[in-house]
Amino acid sequence: MRLILLGPPGAGKGTQAQRLVKILNIPQLSTGDMLRAAVAAGTPIGLKAKAVMESGALVSDEIVVGIINDRIGEPDAKRGFILDGFPRTLAQARALEAMLAAKGLKLDAAIELTVDAPKLVERIVQRAAEAKAAGMPARKDDDPEVFKSRLAAYERDTAAVTPFYRERGLLHEVDGMAPIGDVAKAIDAVVSEVAAA
Repeated sequence: MRLILLGPPGAGKGTQAQRLVKILNIPQLSTGDMLRAAVAAGTPIGLKAKAVMESGALVSDEIVVGIINDRIGEPDAKRGFILDGFPRTLAQARALEAMLAAKGLKLDAAIELTVDAPKLVERIVQRAAEAKAAGMPARKDDDPEVFKSRLAAYERDTAAVTPFYRERGLLHEVDGMAPIGDVAKAIDAVVSEVAAA
């Protein structure tokens, strides 16, 4: 099962991806984690990424796709994977499709956690307040202004990715504002439907 989880920051992709990892026994591929691992391992693509990251620039699509290409070739990803945080742009979606096709693979589904942006901002403000009340540090990206700019960037860049997957019949929308258990049930229904197809 090869899945993509789409949705803005704070929509709950990470929570659902971790749950699916246990159920489906396939790895969650987070581009940030993979970049750091490739840099630490000193792979050829990791060394390229390190030079870019050290200069403070954004890592190019070519490097990110190269890292994903290397990662999905590893034994634990043979049965499938869950991509989280990628693709972020239409160019990345096209590059991913071409890379998978070259390996004779295809995606099974792109699951988008849809949200109400103003309510999502409220949810993040509440999450930060709950962390403070519990004596824990709030996540850096839970600052409302930082979060609003991340949300705007998501809407600007990634909004083009959903029509791409809709056109291919791969997009499944799930209400990301529902309680976590309901979101999980809706995702599980999509996974069952895709597995049965």
